[in-house]
Amino acid sequence: MRVLYFGTYERRYPRNAQVISCLRRAGVEVVERHVSIWDDREQKWGLGLSVLPRLALAEARLLRRPRGAADAVIVGYPGQLDLAAARRAARGRPVVFNPLVSLADTLVGDRGRFRPGSLPARLLTAIDRRALRAADFVVADTQANADFLAELSELPEQRFAVCFVGAEEAVFQPGWAPEDPATAVFVGKLIPLHGLETVLGAARFAPEVRFRIIGSGQLESLLESRPENVEWIRWVEYDLLPGELHRAACALGIFGTSDKARRVIPNKAFQALACGVPLVTADTPAARELLADGESALLVPPGDPEALAAALRRVLTEPEFAQRLADGGHAVYRDQASEDVLGARWRSLIESRL
Repeated sequence: MRVLYFGTYERRYPRNAQVISCLRRAGVEVVERHVSIWDDREQKWGLGLSVLPRLALAEARLLRRPRGAADAVIVGYPGQLDLAAARRAARGRPVVFNPLVSLADTLVGDRGRFRPGSLPARLLTAIDRRALRAADFVVADTQANADFLAELSELPEQRFAVCFVGAEEAVFQPGWAPEDPATAVFVGKLIPLHGLETVLGAARFAPEVRFRIIGSGQLESLLESRPENVEWIRWVEYDLLPGELHRAACALGIFGTSDKARRVIPNKAFQALACGVPLVTADTPAARELLADGESALLVPPGDPEALAAALRRVLTEPEFAQRLADGGHAVYRDQASEDVLGARWRSLIESRL
């Protein structure tokens, strides 16, 4: 089987890299038709109107018919504007959309860049809906997100499938060996989804716990008055992240209270599980699709810094419990989110539409 991975997708983003890696591992030939828009932009959602000329040029280039035939075309993330060109490239073959997020949900509901009901909000919703309807089927990262996208697009649930995000196993491998002093590590963009306020609140409730925050983004100002037990590192090379996780006492997931936060399992959660590191994250419908509280992760109420502080004290002071979480989390990863499992899942989904 030959698949064309298509669009202005962010090539280095884990969801895209992981899907391509999983498909190739499953014996699928993957060729790419990629026009770069986002790859040299760390904060792509903050570019505003300045990106429009580059995007228009990219879409014009994508409209040229690619050489060679493919059994299916996958439009990568972010790719809401790439569907028209993808249909032309598919030549009647199935078009699969891998959106990961809704533009309106991200920029309006989660990051608050536009007011609900405003003209930009309505335009983003229309773009989302048009893209979802243009695909033959859509692959979401969780069932909670699939249900949301089906409602947004007013399409039947049969047009949607679910495949977890997973982790790039060429980078993220087991090797947990926590070092002293014990540290809880947060990795990710500093955006509302991740619940940075909750993490900083937990640091104040538990001054004896060390925190390392790795990332940058729109909420950086919150770290200007961070407690003394919080270390902030703006950037760590991607290949060095496993080392940060291996040395940590535990990894922090997301703790935001938005609707979007309830529907996603972030990349960093899968990366921690792949590394065999205890994971502490919010108790959400999406998390419950994969994780069991006290067995494969420690789940806490979203937006509750006091509960997070208590959870971290338990992980850091009960080594046998922490080891059970580490072992249970990695077992769940192997059974439900490894590259072998996800590769077979992606291949089966595409073959079922051929």
